[in-house]
Amino acid sequence: MTETTSRRRRHSKDVKAEVLAECEQPGASIASVAMAHGINANLVHKWRARAMKQQTAAAQAGSAAFIPVPLPTTAMTPVAVELRIEVRRGAVTATVCWPLSASAECAAWLREVLR
Repeated sequence: MTETTSRRRRHSKDVKAEVLAECEQPGASIASVAMAHGINANLVHKWRARAMKQQTAAAQAGSAAFIPVPLPTTAMTPVAVELRIEVRRGAVTATVCWPLSASAECAAWLREVLR
């Protein structure tokens, strides 16, 4: 019985970068670049896919950065500082403006008017 041990070759980052750079050259085929380096073309395809995935992830991480939004330094004034009530009875329309700070009194007055 013979035992065979298969060893995977480990390629350095420099070799991978060199092969991928050659594949990016105009007119270069992945198969010919792989053969020139004694590497299986499927392995080079896998390296290219991983490199593209890493570039995409890095681009997305960079675009998701915090962007400060300037806020106004002065306090916003309330839009309505008074209540405006319009009461219609038949052909008669009455408009009353009441201070917002006296809203309880306005409610009591409105109850009396609407009886």
